[in-house]
Amino acid sequence: MNKTELISAVAQEAEMTKKDAEKAVKAVIDVISKTLVKGEKVQLIGFGTFEIRQRKAREGHNPATKQAIKIPASKSPAWRVSKQLKEKVNAKKAKKGKK
Repeated sequence: MNKTELISAVAQEAEMTKKDAEKAVKAVIDVISKTLVKGEKVQLIGFGTFEIRQRKAREGHNPATKQAIKIPASKSPAWRVSKQLKEKVNAKKAKKGKK
């Protein structure tokens, strides 16, 4: 599902126009992004947690030249699935396997 399909699905599920659904989806993405930039996490019970993970500086290799390079420390956005969502996904797979 891409962003356009997500907007259409939200519009249908919430019984709203696509224009309003687009505003809502954009607002949710913007709020999550701004919160992560501030270094805070966004926890959606039953869905998951968006957070920033710190990556340490490390040494890597340029695959083309095999030369060692230093990779600086960085922050990376991450998402951790909730137990409830994981169970829903796995229950769906189990049902498909039984048919």
